[in-house]
Amino acid sequence: MEKSSVSPNNSFTSAMTLTEKKSLVSPNNSFNSVMTLTEEGLTSVPKRYVLPPSLRPDGTLSNTCLPIVDLTLLRHPLLRPQIIQQVRLACKELGFFQVVNHGIPESVMKDALDVATEFFALTNEEKMHLMSPNVHDPVRYNTSLNDVKDKLSFWRDFLKHYANPISNWIDLWPSNPTCYKEKMGNYTKAVQKLQEELMEVIFESLELNPTYLHEDIAEGSQVMAVNFYPVCPEPDLALGLPPHTDYSLLSIILQNHQGLQIMDRDEKWHSVPLIEGALIVQMGDHMEVLSNGRYKGVVHRATLNSEKKRLSITSLHSLALGKKVRPAPELVDEQHILSYKEGGISDFLDFISGENIVEAKYIDILKLNP
Repeated sequence: MEKSSVSPNNSFTSAMTLTEKKSLVSPNNSFNSVMTLTEEGLTSVPKRYVLPPSLRPDGTLSNTCLPIVDLTLLRHPLLRPQIIQQVRLACKELGFFQVVNHGIPESVMKDALDVATEFFALTNEEKMHLMSPNVHDPVRYNTSLNDVKDKLSFWRDFLKHYANPISNWIDLWPSNPTCYKEKMGNYTKAVQKLQEELMEVIFESLELNPTYLHEDIAEGSQVMAVNFYPVCPEPDLALGLPPHTDYSLLSIILQNHQGLQIMDRDEKWHSVPLIEGALIVQMGDHMEVLSNGRYKGVVHRATLNSEKKRLSITSLHSLALGKKVRPAPELVDEQHILSYKEGGISDFLDFISGENIVEAKYIDILKLNP
C-alpha cells in the first residue's frame, strides 16, 4: 500500500481522497464503527466480533497485588535506591507498574479524557476525513485493529496521532472538537516530560547511566493511541484488543474505567485496578531489545463491559522515526549474549501492514535466536 507523505515543512498530504477511503473501509463501502453498532441497540455481538474460545476472557484472574511506584520518593536520597529496586523488580517480573504523584495535574488528565470522549461522540461523517487503513499515516481514525484486513474484529474505535515534537504534528490533529488540540496537547506535553523522567529511572534500574540516550529520548517518537471501547452486550465473547505487546520502549496509559488486563510470566491474567490519579507504565518490545532481554514487554488485552463504556489514552514512546533501538553494549556480556537485532518504528509498521498480529509477534522478528 502506498505510504502517505509528510513534506519537509511537516504539512501532511493524504495518499487517498475521501472517496477512495470510503471504498476501502468495508466490503459494503460503509464505515461501521463500534459506536455506530451500539447506537443501533444491539442485544448480541455480531458474528465478526465473536472470538474463538481460546481468545475469550474466561474470568479467571490472579489476586496478586500489582506494583505502585510513588515518584515523590525518588527525590529523597535515602529512599531513591529503594524505589529503583522496586522499579527493577516490577520491570523484570511483570514489565508493568503504576505511578502516583507523577506531577501531571488531574485537571489535565481529565481534560484529555473529556475531549477524547467528545471526539468519539461526533458523527461518522464528522470523523470520516481522518479515517485511514494506512498504518503509516501520522493521524488516523479507524475501528478494530484495521477494518480493511481484519479476519477477526475487536470492539474498539480509535484515533492515533504522532505527537513529539508537538510542533511538527499538532496542526494535523482533529480540529473538531475545537478544544482538542489544546486539551490533548497539554496532556501530551506533560506525559512526554514524565516519560523522560521514567526512562532515567528505568535505565538506572538496569545499571546504566540515568542519562543514557538522553537526547534521543527527549527527541524521540510519541504516538498517542486514543481508544474507545463502547458498552458491549456480550463482553464474555469479545475483546477490545487481543493479547499483545506494544512496540515501544515504554507506554504510559490513562484510563477512565477498569478493563486493562496484563499477563504475568506464569501466563496468569491480572485485572489492572483503576487508581484515582495514577498512570499505568508498561514495557514494550523496544525495551526488551535495549535491555537485551532483561526486561520484556508485558502482554496485555482490553476487556469489555456490558454497562460502562471505557476510554484509554496510551502514549507510546520510542526513538525517533528514522532511528533504530539496539541492545545497550553495557548489557551484552558472556552471561548475556547478544540476543536481538536493531529495530525501529518503521519496521513495526511494515510488520503490522503484512502480518496477522493476533497470531504473529513483532518481537519475534527482532530475536536473533527466536
